[in-house]
Amino acid sequence: MTTLAIEIQGLKKSYYEKPWKQVTALHGITLEVGEGEAFGFIGPNGAGKTTTIKILTGNIRPTDGNARIFGKQVHDPASRQGMAYVPENPYLYDYLTPLEILQMGGQMHGLKGQDLNTHYMNWLERFGIAHVAKKHIRQFSKGMTQRVALAHALAFKPRLLILDEPLSGLDPIGRREVSDILMEYHQQGNTLFFSSHILNDVERLADRFGIIHKGSLKAVNTPLELGSIAPSIYLVVSEGNTPIENAAPQPGRRWVQKISQDKIWVTLEKIEQAGHRLIEAKPEGASLEQAFLQYVQDDGIDTPSEAMPESSD
Repeated sequence: MTTLAIEIQGLKKSYYEKPWKQVTALHGITLEVGEGEAFGFIGPNGAGKTTTIKILTGNIRPTDGNARIFGKQVHDPASRQGMAYVPENPYLYDYLTPLEILQMGGQMHGLKGQDLNTHYMNWLERFGIAHVAKKHIRQFSKGMTQRVALAHALAFKPRLLILDEPLSGLDPIGRREVSDILMEYHQQGNTLFFSSHILNDVERLADRFGIIHKGSLKAVNTPLELGSIAPSIYLVVSEGNTPIENAAPQPGRRWVQKISQDKIWVTLEKIEQAGHRLIEAKPEGASLEQAFLQYVQDDGIDTPSEAMPESSD
């Protein structure tokens, strides 16, 4: 039987946005994440991602339902032993240096040894910030601060790493470097639970992903199961002078459009009627982006804010 790193059952969270207006941020979410799994949690702003993570990390309490970390209720401080968490906008004491941040964390974790500073510097090197190890964090950009927080989290070898939008403040090179480190962390048998808006990174890192929208978990799938929730997409390229609906013009009198599989024959007929020459019509396969869009189409329901007021606990 697989050991569960995260177990969520019927999780609900409501709070009052105004004295007379109650907002429900989570509508009875149920989810299991196995030990050693990398799970991507995706959804638009206000979907409930951060609210769920705040409950898992003990920052707020649910209105109903429960959640466990390695079998311990999340309101039990013992559930956070061996867990590291990095929020989307980590707050670090900006009068300290990256090395001092890791040293302080080491003291709190009870780390002992003569080579601790070498250990800390190695992690700062991994995240490309060893050259500023002794500069004050107040001088850093958001991306560099994010790297310090990630180095701090991983330096103490957590068995569970929870990240809220860990790549949002990084440039493309930084995203690739941090993704490689997170992939290595997962390949060593550790559990990774992360939210992200960058769907390509989710596809690269996650064994499974969950799509949350307006406080409800819409789907939990593996990348191989994408075809069951999103239709295959065809790339169609034609050449001609007459514009075609939904086709984007390209140099050389070419027109490009992406269509779902069920519209392929209608599109080919429109191409023929416009007097175009068909150049290419090839399937691109289902993607996480298509599955994501499948579930986040506007259904007329107000989207709750994830900015939980202090009085909502």
